[in-house]
Amino acid sequence: MFHSVSIKCFILSCVCALSSSNTDQRGKARFVIDYERNYFLLDSKPFRYVSGSMHYFRVPRELWKDRFYKMRYAGLNAVQTYIYWKGHESQDGIYDFDGNLDIEAYFAEASKVGLYVILRLGPYIDAEVDMGGLPFWILSNNPEAKLRTADPSFMKFVDRWFSVLLPKVKKHLVNNGGNILMVQVENEYGSYPACDYEYTSTLRDLVLRHLGADTVLFTTDGNADGYLKCGKIPGAYATVDFGAGSDVKSAFRALRHFEPKGPLVNSEYYTGWLDFWGERHSKADGKLVADSLYQILALNASVNLYVFHGGTSFGFMSGGLDNPYRPCPTSYDYDAPISEAGDLSTKYYLIKDVIEKYFIASKLPAPTNTTKKAYGKVQISPVIKLMDIIRSSKSLVFRPQEVLSKKPLTFEQLRQDGGYVVYCTKLKTNFKDPSVLKVGGVGDRGYIYHNQVLTGRLDNSQKLYQIGLHGKKGDDLCILVENQGRVSYGMSINQKKGILGNVTLGNSILEDWIMYPLPFNNTMKLFEAVKLIKKNSKDRYGRNVNTGLFIGSFTVPQGEDPADTFLDMTGWNKGIAFINERNLGRYWPVQGPQITLFIPSVFLNPFPGLNRIVLFEQEQAPCRSRSDCFIRLVDEHLIDTSVPE
Repeated sequence: MFHSVSIKCFILSCVCALSSSNTDQRGKARFVIDYERNYFLLDSKPFRYVSGSMHYFRVPRELWKDRFYKMRYAGLNAVQTYIYWKGHESQDGIYDFDGNLDIEAYFAEASKVGLYVILRLGPYIDAEVDMGGLPFWILSNNPEAKLRTADPSFMKFVDRWFSVLLPKVKKHLVNNGGNILMVQVENEYGSYPACDYEYTSTLRDLVLRHLGADTVLFTTDGNADGYLKCGKIPGAYATVDFGAGSDVKSAFRALRHFEPKGPLVNSEYYTGWLDFWGERHSKADGKLVADSLYQILALNASVNLYVFHGGTSFGFMSGGLDNPYRPCPTSYDYDAPISEAGDLSTKYYLIKDVIEKYFIASKLPAPTNTTKKAYGKVQISPVIKLMDIIRSSKSLVFRPQEVLSKKPLTFEQLRQDGGYVVYCTKLKTNFKDPSVLKVGGVGDRGYIYHNQVLTGRLDNSQKLYQIGLHGKKGDDLCILVENQGRVSYGMSINQKKGILGNVTLGNSILEDWIMYPLPFNNTMKLFEAVKLIKKNSKDRYGRNVNTGLFIGSFTVPQGEDPADTFLDMTGWNKGIAFINERNLGRYWPVQGPQITLFIPSVFLNPFPGLNRIVLFEQEQAPCRSRSDCFIRLVDEHLIDTSVPE
């Protein structure tokens, strides 16, 4: 173990390496593993990193610079991110690397403040995102595809994706003059029961073919032999993950069973933990996090803090866990050192103090938290009821055409990613009073409408798939189904959404369904439709509107720049919120722990522009009268509130 002064000298050479690599006469920085001396070498000098996770897809591009600066000020010399395949290829064969998905801009922005990049390619990433970051349409093409295996029906899409992605990565590798130090293959594969060595070795070869044989590859797994047995890939350096409070020396012991020589690396040192709807907000004690970090650095290990800044799972990004199904909220705050809204926590400064015991202290000017504004009460008015959406031709501006089928089709069969589907049929005979209406599985939350009246609810988390119903010949039966996020971890990542089997009433199987997709994936068209419908509605929905689309607007005060704010959904029940054609994500304040949705200042229009808010409320709006129908924009983020017993 190095003494403190020696360690600081060691780190000084590491900090200088980023700038020295730019003046290397060969024009290339060389990053390798020195197995004999148990550390990394960068330009032939000993190197280790203290990195922090920040996912480019969870932070608005305009805010990357601010977050990177705050990471650098804390003493970090690298940033870690996953590659979000699903975001880049949300539709089969159509790729997007613009705006918030411009990974090359992300690498470049990190480099400007002196941060290297630790890149986690996937294809599977977990990250508490829908389907672990895999595109849903893989299951549309083959419902039986064996994900995360050498199954050709899966690997052909991985191969195609990597052929698009990896050339963009290659030019940014440190060995090619960029700032990407090392590249992870797959993610925590030792936790996946398939344990397919052909798959992981094929991935390794695929990555090396595109990036070059001198690329440093690594894997990440839990700190136990059982995880590393299937997670370790020959030719890729094994690393482990563990959190605060662990016996650090013991936690690294399993790594030494698989990597007897080489640097110690914790690729996911947990600064907090994930949240679930209906469960208390997860928190990790800052002093404990700092103390364990000190012990990790005392062993001369490299470490990545997961996460250093979590950001937001905007739109339908968030996933969940299974057995039982537990969906994650929109906030990905994670109780991280930098909050969801970019504020520096007490934990941040405790971590900074520890890093400065081993690294040269930052001489950068101290960063400040962004201004938060409470813009106050915003009046909301109904636009169109839920059941009118599927009957209005004007809604076709933002929703696809309905689909007819003898049996209910899943989201995947409809080639729909997220949002909702309304399933409707007409009863063809009279039924006993009452009869059991049973749905053969629902993913994830269902609302049964009998003759346009909400009659009952279904729920995957509670395994509630049936209600009593008195049906008569000619009655309308509709079931609104919400996808709350596909499972992101474990064998259930192939989970389907929608109605998952036959719908029966009494002893009869109900057939001849009309499915109305409501994917809410084209926000520009949604706002056009809302404006058109509102213009022609003449306020015909004056009161007692429970579900459907609602709209409101506000302006930033004259003379003020837009500021970060939070959409307080107190009084509303469950749905999704949009502002200025951006999907802010799901709200569910009656479940908690999250009440407010983060609205970054960059989403707002300055004065005199209008900021339009659109809500889709699926359960119960508080609009018994016009005066009751409102939301508030507040300056405090409520993500740690009480939850139901």
